[in-house]
Amino acid sequence: MIQIRKGIIDDLPQVHGLIQELADYERAPHEVTNTLEDMRRDGFGEKPIFEFFVAETAENGIVGIALYYTAYSTWKGKMLFLEDLVVTERYRRTGIGRKLFNAILKEAKLTGAKRFKWQVLEWNEPAIAFYKKIGANLDGEWINCNMTEEQIKTYLA
Repeated sequence: MIQIRKGIIDDLPQVHGLIQELADYERAPHEVTNTLEDMRRDGFGEKPIFEFFVAETAENGIVGIALYYTAYSTWKGKMLFLEDLVVTERYRRTGIGRKLFNAILKEAKLTGAKRFKWQVLEWNEPAIAFYKKIGANLDGEWINCNMTEEQIKTYLA
């Protein structure tokens, strides 16, 4: 039996493990520099900046996560951004991802979000197929931009 619930601070070691598993799946195992200490501070400190749901089994503990945060659209207003949805390999294609996705959608509705946004890698065909099946907008018009911590420092120097 799978239980979907809001994440708590004690879940973070298993959550961090799933984040590393996702990085392995996305062919970027060395890119995770976020630590448990960072996650404790950023999720449960003075000004929490993310929340998450977990999928949990009695036998194996946490087998999936959906980590999200509140963002703001100048055109639409409050929105939720799904940063990562991860289901451990053994439990993929069992409906857990959909249950976690649904939990975030319910949270978006409950909090009055006007938009729900996320990204998917162009080669992640199972995820893309799911998002098409549920009628999500897959926007090929926008280019994602970001800067690393080092690039920020270099730019400001």
